This record gives sequence, structure tokens and C-alpha cells, in this order.
Amino acid sequence: MTSLTRTRYAASIMFGVAMIVLVLLISPGIGSQYQTVGLFDAWRAILNGRADDPAYIMAMNLRLPRTILALQAGITLALCGSVFQTLFRNALATPYTLGISSGGSLGALIAIRLGLGDSPLGGSAISGSAFLGALVVIAVVFLFTRGTRRLTTNELLLAGVTMGLFCSAMMMLVTYFSNARQTFEIIGWMMGSLDPIGNLGRMLSWPLLVPAWIVLIASARSLNQYVLGDELATARGVNVVRLQIVCILFASLATAAVVAFCGPIGFVGLVVPHLTALVVGRDGRILLPGCAMFGGVFLAVCDWLSQLTMVWAGSLTGRQLGGIVLPIGVVTAVIGVPIFLVLLHRRAT
Repeated sequence: MTSLTRTRYAASIMFGVAMIVLVLLISPGIGSQYQTVGLFDAWRAILNGRADDPAYIMAMNLRLPRTILALQAGITLALCGSVFQTLFRNALATPYTLGISSGGSLGALIAIRLGLGDSPLGGSAISGSAFLGALVVIAVVFLFTRGTRRLTTNELLLAGVTMGLFCSAMMMLVTYFSNARQTFEIIGWMMGSLDPIGNLGRMLSWPLLVPAWIVLIASARSLNQYVLGDELATARGVNVVRLQIVCILFASLATAAVVAFCGPIGFVGLVVPHLTALVVGRDGRILLPGCAMFGGVFLAVCDWLSQLTMVWAGSLTGRQLGGIVLPIGVVTAVIGVPIFLVLLHRRAT
């Protein structure tokens, strides 16, 4: 592990912050709706402060909130993915390794099947059910692994995989007993979505995500020691059990919040940590914040592609396809799979 100088750390953080600022500056001008509203039109309306201007409404109420949601979801998934890969010492670990995605999805599908999405709470009932389902899975995993004095990665992985398989079977059962409209809604939710979740959803998600970001990044030094082995980490003053519990708990709760509001979005937590490690190295002090920032930018760019792909296809075919938005989960898979295969081939050679 190469030494991390203060200059290198500051330069990396500044570069990541600059990327996020650039994404936020560009986002008001990118979207599938009303392509006549470009970047300059959007910022002209924002600077003029005319709330009744369609360009202002498009930029501030649709495009910018969508990008902010993509940033916070990408930050969370990439950061939690990197932490899980370190804790489990497994390059294939993701934020969904413990079955959180399956538990959240099962909760959302049950809410859709019961018609809670049509209640006065609207979509928030589905998000609440998804978050509750993810919490139940987290509680069960910890319940069945608490008997040992120290949490072992094998037990956690086995418990998570088992709960994930069980929830997947129950999801098929719920879908089987759903009507055509509910099945269509279930499929749409399972693909993930970054549609703006409203002011209430944003206010509820930040208290769940920001503390997790702080705790996980602050654990970077201890995670550096943890990678060297439990015995050596303990000898150097790291409380391994507490580190495991705190990191897994905060990462799981943050992941559950993302699944509740955005659905399951794959490959961000798997691919981004490996890409970031190629650039900045494996030192957690720079890897974790780097993963967070790159993950947010990665998901925001994927969201732009999900909105613009059908616009470009329509211009090539002469058809009006600008109103169609590809599911974000499909876009991240299409981009993430080739990247991961290339990384895997490079590692094998």
C-alpha cells in the first residue's frame, strides 16, 4: 500500500468535488422532456428567478432533483459496495450481498399487491414497505449470526444469500397472484427508477444517508488495518467486532433507504469500487471518498443516458421517442457488465 500524501489526498478530493459540481451545472440542460429547453435556456431561467417560466420548472422541479437523487443513490451504493468488499474480503460483494435488495423488493411488491400505491400516501407507502422489508432482512441476518463471539464473513454471506433466495421465491409468489396492472407496476419497480421523489422523500432520505457516509468514510483507517487480518488489526488497536457491526449496520441501513426510494439498481456497488481502485489505489482513506464521488457521477451519467437513448434512437429512425425513458437498472447493467468483464480479464492475465 503506497503512502498517502496530503497533496495527493487533497488533489483527489478536489477532483471528485469538481466532477460533482460539473454534473450539477450540466444537469438542468439534460433531460428527455422538452428537448427545446437546453442548458443555456435552463440557466437563463434559473438566474432570472422566474418560477412560472417553463424552462425554470423543467430545470428546477424535474431535471436537477433527478440528478441530485442519482448522485445520492450512486454515492451510497458505491461507498457501501466498497465497504462490503473490504469487510467480506470478497471482490464480488455488493451492497445487496446480505439480501437487502430482495427484502426491500419483497416489501414493495407486497405493498403494490395490496394496492397501497393507490392510497392517500401514494408512492410513499411503497417506499415505506420496501424500507421495512429491508430492515426485516437485516434483523434476521444479525439474529442468526449473533450466536458467535465474532461475526464471520462466511456466516453473514450464507445468511444473506439464504434470505435473498427466500425473498426472491416470495416475490415470485406475490407476482403470481397479482393482476396484469399490478404485474406491470411490479416489473417497473424492479427495474429501478430515479424519478423525483418529492420534497418529503428527499427529507426522509438525507437523515438516513448522510450519517452513513460520515461513519463509513471515518472508518477508513480501521478498514486499512482490517484488510491485513483480524489478529494484526486487533494488535494495532482495532476493535474488529465493533468495526464489523458498525460498518455493516450503517451500510445496510443506507442501502435499504436507496432501495426504498429508487428500487434495486445493480452494478454500481460492484463495478465502481474496482474502477476507483485502479485509479487511486486500495488505501481506504482515499478509496472510500473516491468511490462515493465517482459512484454519484457514474449513476448520474447513466441516468442521462437512460433519458437520451430513446431521443437519439428517435432521431435516427424518424420517430418521436423522446418521452420514453429506459429503466436505470437496465442502463447500469448494460454499462456495468462489459466493464466488469474487462476488469476480470485484466485481473486474470
